[in-house]
Amino acid sequence: MYYLQDLNPAQRQAVESGEGPLLILAGAGSGKTRVLTYRIAHLIAKGIDPWNILAITFTNKAAQEMRDRVLALVGSEGEGLWAATFHAACVRILRREISQLPGYTRSFVIYDAADQLALIKECMRELNLDEKKFAPRAVQGVISDAKNKLMDAVSFEAAAGDYFQEKSAAVYRLYQKKLISNNALDFDDIILLAVKLFRECPEVLSYYQEKFRYILVDEYQDTNHAQYILINLLAKRYRNLCVVGDDDQSVYGWRGADIQNILDFERDYPEAKVLKLEQNYRSTGRILQAANEVVSHNFNRKGKSLWTENREGDPILLYQAVNEHDEARYITEKIRLYSDTEGRKYSDFAVLYRTNAQSRVLEEHFMKESIPYKIYSGTKFYERMEIKDILSYLRLIHNPADRVSFARVINVPKRGIGKGTLDKVLEYAEEQGMAILDALTEAAYIPGLQARAVASLASFHELISGLCREAQKGVPVTKLTERILKETGYMAALRLENTVEAESRIENLNEFLSVTAEYDQNIEEYLEEPEFAEEQKMMLLGGFLEQVSLVAEIDTYDEAEDAVKLMTMHSAKGLEFPVVFAVGLEDGIFPSSRSILEQFLLEEERRLCYVTITRAKEKLLISYAEQRMLYGRIQDSLPSRFLKEIPQDLYQQEPARQEILGRGFGLGGRNSFGRTTAHGSTGSPGSFGNWREKGSPVVSLDSVRFQVGDKVRHPKFGGGIVMSVKGEGMSAEITVVFSGEVKKLIAEYAKLEKI
Repeated sequence: MYYLQDLNPAQRQAVESGEGPLLILAGAGSGKTRVLTYRIAHLIAKGIDPWNILAITFTNKAAQEMRDRVLALVGSEGEGLWAATFHAACVRILRREISQLPGYTRSFVIYDAADQLALIKECMRELNLDEKKFAPRAVQGVISDAKNKLMDAVSFEAAAGDYFQEKSAAVYRLYQKKLISNNALDFDDIILLAVKLFRECPEVLSYYQEKFRYILVDEYQDTNHAQYILINLLAKRYRNLCVVGDDDQSVYGWRGADIQNILDFERDYPEAKVLKLEQNYRSTGRILQAANEVVSHNFNRKGKSLWTENREGDPILLYQAVNEHDEARYITEKIRLYSDTEGRKYSDFAVLYRTNAQSRVLEEHFMKESIPYKIYSGTKFYERMEIKDILSYLRLIHNPADRVSFARVINVPKRGIGKGTLDKVLEYAEEQGMAILDALTEAAYIPGLQARAVASLASFHELISGLCREAQKGVPVTKLTERILKETGYMAALRLENTVEAESRIENLNEFLSVTAEYDQNIEEYLEEPEFAEEQKMMLLGGFLEQVSLVAEIDTYDEAEDAVKLMTMHSAKGLEFPVVFAVGLEDGIFPSSRSILEQFLLEEERRLCYVTITRAKEKLLISYAEQRMLYGRIQDSLPSRFLKEIPQDLYQQEPARQEILGRGFGLGGRNSFGRTTAHGSTGSPGSFGNWREKGSPVVSLDSVRFQVGDKVRHPKFGGGIVMSVKGEGMSAEITVVFSGEVKKLIAEYAKLEKI
């Protein structure tokens, strides 16, 4: 047991703890992976057979690393250990036992997301459900959520609370019938059927309870209801359940994780021993203290406080940017500075943001400065599907002979134009030597086309032709893009899906409107100049497409090369970096506008802030913008409320750089606001705090005073937060953000209720 010497006292206690339930609260950077691995090795060293141990992780990679580490510690004595994800372990059980459930055999297949969606669409067709009213992906999401809550089709139908759920229940029932007839499982069935097997076949449950006398679960705070029930069924006999997690890092509630699973562990197991791993080996003292202070403002948490023997470290740097381009410029300058003065590699840096759409401006500046970067857990902005779709529309409008763009968008969103129809149109255009768009005018003469396809092609031609005429008149690119999103039905189709993925795509499209708005604003000044001839106005769209193409094509770095890491704050969980930039810390972005109005959502956002801060090992730089282009509009921003939760002695406010004043940060090099700023440059800690109080109060009809930062409710738009106040009295203009939608209201008619 020489390996026990590698552990600190708390870690060693967790490894050597004996029989019975054990909750290990492992703070960020406290060595939980080592503790899990060493605990397994210690059980084997004490004579426990490895095949009597089940270790659950959340990724296959983590499971393999755990097996490898155990074998490195105990050698061949560790052979036979079950280290797997929830799904991998359940599939292994089902391969042996599923024939005990009616309708299934061991040769079952597992459908991926595309297979599932195709089957759901088939069910909807048989049930005569209109996909425009019932988006298949939305139905798929509802069924998936039901299965994760262990609700079969019958129980879900009984609990249906509205018309959409009633119809989804009918689809669920038919969908499950078809799955069984195909001897197929979808991803959610894997755990659902394992639980069903254990509940309905006591002898099977007894066998696996006896087999897995010792169970260890990593990241327990991220388990959902089905996973929670599965583990408790298996552990019921021997109660040798060791769960490791950190309630302060529970950030996946939006995908079904239930923080109560870890918070209520002692309720489920009253005899449980609770140990805390609080020594952090990753971060400097200042970074760690900032994380502790922020998360301490949550009420729904276990009490713990991380500490470290590491050096105190540099102060956290806080930068108030003029706008998102100034923010990106600041980051590139800091990366250059640290690379030159400290010899840091690009791979030492990570830039973390709340939403994928925020990467766009960062990418553009990195490209311009030739700083190599890599986006993790996401696609580069201009390579994302929805962005490529809209760019293809714009390219087709600009060049009706563009067959590649035509082929991409002809059936996006769905118009009933399949591959066979597309092939016939392309072939006809080729034979006749016609531009692809012109070929649509002769669709009735193309051999083999059905009347319905001809009508769809004619409708598409009319749509694109109208947009072409608008582009030739010099209509601003933003207006043209908004017409595409509306008239093609692209945005409506995404809203109808009502999924997390669709919301992310809508977010990216709104950010694309920021790109077009910048271009339109920067080019507007030139339109008034005499040398800007009338025919040049017709080339506005071409200029935009050229600009975007240059941005998209500059990035040719090799993935194996040293590169700055760009990722969302969620994606960074479990990782660590020497230098971290946390960007966009503004109310409405982080925390999100939706979470500001709901306490439990705000607490999850605060945990995400804790996760973000604790990714940094040596340096942490936080930035926020005075104004930011959002959804195609320039909006005043408020610093994130999380910044006020960091003690002033832990950070240093970076001074404004005078050389940026009066300069623009858009792609065209012109000021995107058309103004300069009285940006505070004193560098005094806490100066961002005064910003929150700006704006004069307003007296509404019921004598309630409104000011920046107030939570309000509107009878039509729902809950929101006051972002700016201009003027006084009844004529004052109040700008409020409602779940990402910005509204400007006149005080006298605002009908706002203060929350």
